[in-house]
Amino acid sequence: MASLLNTVSSIRISNTRATPRFLPPVSLSLHRRRFVVRAAETDANEAVKSQAPDKAPAGSGSSFNQLLGIKGAAKETNKWKIRLQLTKPVTWPPLVWGVVCGAAASGNFHWNLEDVAKSIVCMMMSGPCLTGYTQTLNDWYDREIDAINEPYRPIPSGAISENEVISQIWVLLLGGLGLAGLLDVWAGHNFPIVFYLALGGSLLSYIYSAPPLKLKQNGWIGNFALGASYISLPWWAGQALFGTLTPDIIVLTLLYSIAGLGIAIVNDFKSIEGDRALGLQSLPVAFGAETAKWICVGAIDITQLSVAGYLLGAGKPYYALALVGLIIPQVIFQFQYFLKDPVKYDVKYQVLFIN
Repeated sequence: MASLLNTVSSIRISNTRATPRFLPPVSLSLHRRRFVVRAAETDANEAVKSQAPDKAPAGSGSSFNQLLGIKGAAKETNKWKIRLQLTKPVTWPPLVWGVVCGAAASGNFHWNLEDVAKSIVCMMMSGPCLTGYTQTLNDWYDREIDAINEPYRPIPSGAISENEVISQIWVLLLGGLGLAGLLDVWAGHNFPIVFYLALGGSLLSYIYSAPPLKLKQNGWIGNFALGASYISLPWWAGQALFGTLTPDIIVLTLLYSIAGLGIAIVNDFKSIEGDRALGLQSLPVAFGAETAKWICVGAIDITQLSVAGYLLGAGKPYYALALVGLIIPQVIFQFQYFLKDPVKYDVKYQVLFIN
């Protein structure tokens, strides 16, 4: 809950940067025609006033990329397609997969209509609702950066209005929290654990993107928070829905989130110019692209190999062997694409990595 985001999950990963109390440091003003959310801008934002173009470039982008919310998207005027683009569906699969893993780890999931329906609702909460909330919120607070890096995106290009973005943030947030509460009632929980996981994940999403904390300003903290929301939170939600969330699972999934830190770094390479201009210390800005790409693959591969070693030591050699078998093609793709040019091949590597 990335997520849950990212709760789940959810589990930034995508072309974005993989997100409550209800949006704390904001002030709301209701006028006759406008519902506006204002947040204090950072000093860096005040120093750099980027001018986004009035309209997105016509270009020959891909309609498929537009629907997935990734770069290379075609210009779109249909507001519902633009709304979908803001939620970045390409970032949903890790959250959905996290819910599946948590449900399986609970030992109480059964292939009957009720359990399948519960898991689908949990996936909807984690993916479209709360990850969608996270991504839309992130795009809103990244509008100055996007005006430099990707001025054709919906918000800086003016393809969608301020009021429409704010309303989408609230609808997705409240929808996700509502589904979380429904799942607790459905599962007969005395303590609404799924709801609180969703709430905590939503708060994490907010402080990741929004000032004054804006965790993403620090490459290490921000990327770990993002990785945890994409890996740990959806797993916790799936396991809590069907069973008991135990301390050992919490610790292991948080450790595994170090791999999520590496995955999150992938998204930072396309934003180096804007991050540097606005004072965000992403790892590619702080260490340079050449060093950061090795930190990225190292965090992913070393973490997963360590888990394989743990499984081997726990007397589960077949599980360890299966994990190593999945790591090998990942390393091949890293050398074939990502390490050659992390900016050019970031999307292709992320898609191959997810699959």
